[in-house]
Parts: sequence; structure tokens; C-alpha cells
Amino acid sequence: MTATPAPVADRDPVVLPELVSYLEGLPEPHIVFDRHYRIVAANAAYRAQFSPRASVVGRTCYEVSHRFDVPCDRAGESCPLARSRASGQRERVLHLHHTPHGEAYVNIELVPLRDARGDAAYFVEKMEPLRVAQGEPAAEGLIGRSPAFQAMLDLVARVGPSQASVLLLGESGTGKELVARAVHEASPRAAHPLVVVDCASLPETLFESEVFGHEKGAFTGAHAAKPGLVEAASGGTLFLDEVGDIPLPMQVKLLRLLESGTYRRVGSTELRRADVRLVSATHRDLPTMVAEGRFREDLFYRLSTFPIRLPPLRERREDIPLLAKALLERVAPQRRLALAPVALQRLAAHDFPGNVRELRNVLERAALLADGDVIGAETVARALVIGAPPTASRPAPPPSAAAPLARPARLRDAEREALRAAVAAHRGSRQDLARQLGVSVRTLYRKLRELDEGGD
Repeated sequence: MTATPAPVADRDPVVLPELVSYLEGLPEPHIVFDRHYRIVAANAAYRAQFSPRASVVGRTCYEVSHRFDVPCDRAGESCPLARSRASGQRERVLHLHHTPHGEAYVNIELVPLRDARGDAAYFVEKMEPLRVAQGEPAAEGLIGRSPAFQAMLDLVARVGPSQASVLLLGESGTGKELVARAVHEASPRAAHPLVVVDCASLPETLFESEVFGHEKGAFTGAHAAKPGLVEAASGGTLFLDEVGDIPLPMQVKLLRLLESGTYRRVGSTELRRADVRLVSATHRDLPTMVAEGRFREDLFYRLSTFPIRLPPLRERREDIPLLAKALLERVAPQRRLALAPVALQRLAAHDFPGNVRELRNVLERAALLADGDVIGAETVARALVIGAPPTASRPAPPPSAAAPLARPARLRDAEREALRAAVAAHRGSRQDLARQLGVSVRTLYRKLRELDEGGD
């Protein structure tokens, strides 16, 4: 008696065995489903990652991936099947999927399979986990579920695999370095270095030497040749943080690097070639700086091939519970702290001009002030007061749609006035003042410089 061979995949018999066999050998998770969202085949990679214990054949894709009882587009998400039906072509979306290990962000690419009449009877869906972000508290990386966060993350997922220059735009404390790392790790350069250049902390006299390197004897004290950060990033990504602070003379040299991929060390005539992908970030208004002649227009357009705006925390308040839980585990890993519901409401009512960095500082203060395992609203309020400048007003309520354009200007004016008052009243070191304000020393120095310049 001949034994019946085992099926090569978890599949419905109506699907071509050649297609199933092909998908089974692919390393990325793939499923095939019909126009009614019913899964008819799943390869080994999918079963191992998303459903190792139960068959998915016969179930709908939205039930397996999201625990929804209706298609994604009827549950507030983008549905790749609906989009493909409308466009008649392949579609890509970013979704938050259920897995045996919790929820995870997944890049989805859907391709329609057409029959002899040109109708799409089946659809193949490829899933690639985006490992740089989570939809639940995690020890590291980007965390969020809000629409604003997911819109930003979708742009990261799309630009990551390319070679395009990326410009990250956002307020201080929104996590620009984390997003730069996410772009790097989503790229083919992920195995190579991500080198960070803190443009705000480099004086003009050292900028060229640090970034491009120098030869022996190029200037007083140059006792040996030194490669620059561009060379250190070879094969990887160069992240220029606070690119708006680069001196004008150095902007010309950076432009040459972007346009030709070449540069020279200080004191050398030899033209060197660079293999780097450039990601830059700023909190400044670069178009205004261009109009005022403080930033080169040609450099601005070279840097901003693919701009990504990072939403401030006040635009993603629904992420505060996730962020707060993860940050508490980071600032007090030896304790099992939790926030009372009223404490979370108190945090959600705060505008957080310092964004996620300020939230972390508030939670660290609250952890120090709390005696038990549950942090209450009074403790949070006390932590907020300790970190507020002496003349700062009470936290404003959540923004309304009544005045969407006037509010940011009022916030900036209030912040500048509060900072002036704090500086005038403070008698300690700059480090102590930064700690009192709940910002980093680097951010404090930058804000003080903006006060001196009278800028934003």
C-alpha cells in the first residue's frame, strides 16, 4: 500500500500546486486568499511566524491578522485588497498584526493573480516584519499605535530600502535619532555603521576636520592623519543631527559630498570617494533660513529628497499609556511600577513641549517620588511642577480645532518667556538648570543660543 505524500503547505486544493510549491520555498511569510478574504494557502514562513499552532486555511485574513470580524477598511485601517481592487495593481500598506509574541508592525505587499479573462480571483500577500517599531511597550525602539505615529512609520518603511537622502523634521525630543536608526535598520546598509554627527556641538573650526578628517600637519596640533566621520560611516549611514546648525562655509563642502560623492581631508588635495547614505534632522524652519540667507537653498533640496515629519507628543496622546509603561520599565527596571488611570489622564492633559524626552524625565521624577508600586495623579502632578520653569503657567488643555495655526506660535513664545525667567532666577550650573527644566544639556544650550539670536 502506497502512503499518501504529505502536503507541501497548509493550503486549499483549488490553488495551483506549482504556486504553492514556489511560495513554500520563500523565506518571507506569504499567504494566498480569495476575493472574499478567505485564506486558501500559507507557506512555512507564515505558519512559523504568525500561526505555529493552528491552521489558517479557511479563515479570513482580517480575523487571523487583526482579530477583526469585518475587513480592515471597515475597522478603520487601510485594506490592501480593497485598494488593489480599486487600482487594479499591487499595493503596499503597513499594518499592526497579532503574532504569538504580541502585536508587531508588518510591511504588506499584495499582488493580484489574474485568470485568463483578466479578473483577479486570488491575491498573494507577502509580509515583512518591521523590527524597528512596536505597537506595545518594549525595551527599546519606536513605540506607538496612533494614526500620526503609523503615518510616520509608513514613510520610514517605504524610504528605508532606498538610497534616498532623508530629512527628519520635528520638535526637540520627538525621537529623531531613533527614527534615523529605524531608517538605517530598514535599509540594505543595516549591517554597516550608523554614524551620528552632532552638528550643534561642533564649532566651525572643528567641523570640517571631524566630518571629513585631516592630514598630518594640516593645522597646529595635527600630529597624525585622522579619518573623519564620513569614512567611519563607509558602507552605512551618516546621520547629521541638527543640520540647521552647520556653518555656511561647511554647507558648501557637504553639498559637494551629496552631489558627487567625493570630499577632501583637511590639508589634502586628494579627492576621496564616499559610500554613505545621508539622513539629516533638524527642529529648525529650514525654508525660512533659506529665505534669510542662513542656509543654502541647493543644499536644502539635496537633503530633503524624502522629508519625514515627526509628530509631537501632543498629536499622539493616545500613545502616552504605551510610552509611559515602556519608559517606567527603563527608568526603574528594578521596580514593577504602574500608573493609576487618573495619573495617565493627568499625563494626557499635559502638552509636553519637550515631547517624549520630557515624558521620560517626568516619569523618572515620579518614580523617585512614589513610595509604592502605583503612581497616582498627585505624584504625577508633583513631578510636573518640579520640572516646570518658575513662571510657567499650568499645562494647557489638549489642542482644539478652533485655532490650529495660532497655537504653536503661542507655545513657542510662552516657552521662551519661561526660559528667560528660569535663567534669571537660577544661580546654579547649566547642568542643574537643564535637570530642573527636564531637558538635556545640549537642548538647553541650543535654546539659550536661540534666545540670543532672537529666533524660533
